[in-house]
Amino acid sequence: MSFSSESLLRKLRMLANLAGAPTRLVIGYSGGLDSTVLLHALAATRDEFGTVLSAIHVDHGLHEDSANWAQHCATFAKTLGVEFTSLAVDVETNAGQGTEAAARRARYDALRTSIHSGDWLLSAHHRDDQAETLLLNLLRGSGPAGLAGIGEVQPFAEGWLVRPLLSCSRRELQDYANEQGLAWIDDPSNEDRQFDRNYLRHEVMPRLEQRWPEASSRLQQSALLAGEAATMLDQLADTDLQAVSDRPERLSATGLRTLSSERQRNLLRYVVRELGLPAPPSGQLWSVVDDLVPARDDAQPLVEWPGVEVRRYRDCVYILAAAPEAATVEPVTMSRDGIELGAGMGELQLRPGADIGLSDAVIDRGLEIRYRQGGEEIKPLNQRHTKKLKKLLQEEGVVPWMRERLPLVYSGDELVAVGDLWLAADAVSKPGTAVTWRNRPPIH
Repeated sequence: MSFSSESLLRKLRMLANLAGAPTRLVIGYSGGLDSTVLLHALAATRDEFGTVLSAIHVDHGLHEDSANWAQHCATFAKTLGVEFTSLAVDVETNAGQGTEAAARRARYDALRTSIHSGDWLLSAHHRDDQAETLLLNLLRGSGPAGLAGIGEVQPFAEGWLVRPLLSCSRRELQDYANEQGLAWIDDPSNEDRQFDRNYLRHEVMPRLEQRWPEASSRLQQSALLAGEAATMLDQLADTDLQAVSDRPERLSATGLRTLSSERQRNLLRYVVRELGLPAPPSGQLWSVVDDLVPARDDAQPLVEWPGVEVRRYRDCVYILAAAPEAATVEPVTMSRDGIELGAGMGELQLRPGADIGLSDAVIDRGLEIRYRQGGEEIKPLNQRHTKKLKKLLQEEGVVPWMRERLPLVYSGDELVAVGDLWLAADAVSKPGTAVTWRNRPPIH
């Protein structure tokens, strides 16, 4: 089978059944062979498909010719009558993730800002890319989700990331480019064997295809089957999640223990991915199931990996982003516009017009955010007696690791609010100003 603009049009119409008709097609255009072919074929079909087409080039600034590459892309897009944008990014090459991964992260972060509701971001990944991805993930010890490789359609920003060329080989795309007389950029970094993907592409795949000519096609089929298995495992995990939790970041330890170890690990992988957190290494995943979940109710075990903490308190297992830096002990002024509380801690806001809330007199004296030093007291609204904050937090069941991080709102030397949990009885009026804690981390 050969690639053509007509075969692309058929594929786009089929994918529209999955993602809905796009409001706009946006191609991530590097200027290389694959994206050049995709852009050219899209331009030839845009009238029949009936959608606005634009191209975005991301200049990573990693090669001395990158500015010339951006100009080449702009010129080619202009010849096709396609709207063109070039975005320059800074790649953090010292972030400990490798240049290739850092460039990819910077590229997708930049593209994410340009995709709006109903847009499709089109990527030119093809069947050979899929085969390389499957082999890379296999060598990394990935499970079914990783072995599913590159998906054809997945949510991205406010729209969709769509890869319409996954059934096409690199050879088919090159034949199309030659037939159409297209010119493209050859990035010399694509020849550098120190990068794992390039090593597979230039050293491993040719040997596999010499022995098994249909290797990339067979690997694509395996990826499809792994994708089906991954989908079924996700469906099972979602069913288990409904049985053991009312929210994904807090699971019942008792409920987890009713599941087999395999289903517990499957559920944990699913929850971590749904929360947008880094995937767990296998050792830590086993530690959660074997050590943390069956721990005593009065224990407070912790399993962590970069970016993630899994904690146990009473009968609950919490899956959390890594704790932010310890709260400052210095008071911070809070304005009527609210205050950002730092990474992972959300924002404390003042909402006037509540049925009951802080009085104007209290607010006019000025508000400060402080953190626990010990010995704090408050007489909460609708309670008869002043209580130690320590006792209130214990009664409320606030998790221990958050008790020192709760924002305490002071007016002068008077504690008038504890986050959005309690207001001081003698600091309120009807109507008044409510204290709300937006995007707060789990505290119960």
